[in-house]
Amino acid sequence: MRRIFSFVLTILLLSSNLVFADNNKVILGNERLISEYSNLINNKNIGVITNQTGINSKGENTYEVLYNYKKTNLKALYTPEHGLDGLTKAGKYIESSVHPQYNIPVYSLYGPNRMIAEHMLKDIDVLIFDIQDIGSRTYTYISTLNYSMIAAKKYNKKIIVLDRPNPVGGHIVEGFTLEPKYKSFVGIDSMPMAHGMTVGEIAKFFNRNINCDLEIITMKNYYRDMVYQDTKLPWKMTSPNIPDLDSAFGYMATGIGSGTGVGQGDKFKFIGSSSIKNSNEFANLLNSSSLEGVKFIPKTIGSKNGVALKITDYKKFNPCKTGIYALTYAHKLTAFEVPKSKDKIIMFEKIIGTDKFGNLLESYVPPKEIVNSYQEDLRNFLKLRANYLIYDYSNNNIARETILNRVENKNHSDYLFE
Repeated sequence: MRRIFSFVLTILLLSSNLVFADNNKVILGNERLISEYSNLINNKNIGVITNQTGINSKGENTYEVLYNYKKTNLKALYTPEHGLDGLTKAGKYIESSVHPQYNIPVYSLYGPNRMIAEHMLKDIDVLIFDIQDIGSRTYTYISTLNYSMIAAKKYNKKIIVLDRPNPVGGHIVEGFTLEPKYKSFVGIDSMPMAHGMTVGEIAKFFNRNINCDLEIITMKNYYRDMVYQDTKLPWKMTSPNIPDLDSAFGYMATGIGSGTGVGQGDKFKFIGSSSIKNSNEFANLLNSSSLEGVKFIPKTIGSKNGVALKITDYKKFNPCKTGIYALTYAHKLTAFEVPKSKDKIIMFEKIIGTDKFGNLLESYVPPKEIVNSYQEDLRNFLKLRANYLIYDYSNNNIARETILNRVENKNHSDYLFE
């Protein structure tokens, strides 16, 4: 009898633990749309802006779930850079097409048109956005979001953003704030490279200037100090060079050197140059810089000597700051010619969002001083950003104390509390 009682008690405890774990699982915006917010789409014709990343925790595509939902009518799909399947190479134009199974238009927003045109909204009542971002201003999916919101405003359509995590977390905000002169499709609004927002928060931030009819379906059980690994959600390749989370984390650390000869390799897990003569020297400079959460391993790929990134703590790792240090030390070792805009704004300055970084590189300013140079702009951004944030920290009291200390010490790593 005791054995039976013990067995039953064990089962109950295990069940309660499973329920507790399930109750604390991150629930995506797309998983709440039909179950809690179906009134927004019932009896409506909808268009979905999405790609292969628009999946729920079961790996089901949002647009397929909506196609099979009997109370709404999916009329069109709209796709960003890399296409509906995410397999097209970066920068390559994509033609619009017809979905082979559902016989609905698949409008490309990365070709002759990057803005949703009026004819693409024929019979559409509501637009829905569900795409996974990777936390960088330069990743073009948020530019597609911005343009879609502008189109929604222009043609009087409601747009619903199904919120998703920021993979690198909402606690790191870093980099030069984009100046209006350098606005482009790799920098659509005045924010630093590492913005520390979810797509829902970004949409709210964008909407301060757009004022469209915007609805955010928020996540449940999501906190700012989470990185993607904490969510326990499946990761889907976001683009050909971002197959996994290490690539997503390495994107800002290795991919900012356009036109310098210093570039990424191994899908954003390596940074190097054929002009770097000694990988060990490059690694030693970076490893002696007290950059948290990462180690630099000397490595050669083809003709490029450089370093592989070994992330040791995903929450402490600061990708954008790491990229600034890496490019600054590469310039110290190689004295590469810093790209400069003349008649047209060049990609290097579009990515950085200013010419200030290039000027500092030319003057051989140490990386710590370069980081210090943009702190005031970051503090101004953080004050503005605070108006559009949705999620708190898992322990808000600790977060508040930490942030106030950082502000007092003129450290920018979190948003400001008023």
